[in-house]
Amino acid sequence: MALQCASGVAAAVPLMVRRAAPDDAQAIAGLYRELVGNPAVSVLPQRIAEVSQDPNTALWVCEQGAQVCGTALVSLCADVMFERQPFAVVENVVVAAAARGQGVGAALLRHVEAFCLARDCSKILLLSASQRHAAHRFFERAGFLGSAKRGFVKYRSAFGAEPEAGAPPLSR
Repeated sequence: MALQCASGVAAAVPLMVRRAAPDDAQAIAGLYRELVGNPAVSVLPQRIAEVSQDPNTALWVCEQGAQVCGTALVSLCADVMFERQPFAVVENVVVAAAARGQGVGAALLRHVEAFCLARDCSKILLLSASQRHAAHRFFERAGFLGSAKRGFVKYRSAFGAEPEAGAPPLSR
């Protein structure tokens, strides 16, 4: 169900946040390219369809008029620390440069939080590139604590192909 969102800043066209559909693939890819500057970004419509069927994942888009101007992905992770409460990881929060400061990011994060509250998450983790200082200030205004934990990333290109010599085999 799509919800109309008040942006908090007067905007000519109201914002609407909804679940992403396969037809949004090109617009989401454009936002991701704006975020990472990598022309190799490829968003598959079929993958959006698959993600939309996963009850533990939500891919949101925010529209202003008929234009997708923002997106955010949230995935739930099973945990055992607090009985059955999952925690959430938020990635790829992107607002088009032309739409920043108009409430798009705040609207997306409200939907992320509602999704997480409905599933009784213990916390929401959010990663952001270390040089995105304006985004960090925005996330902190939205209640995320940048100093509470420290995140680490290991990209696919750095994954080891084989376990160390003498190490026991990995099990599932």
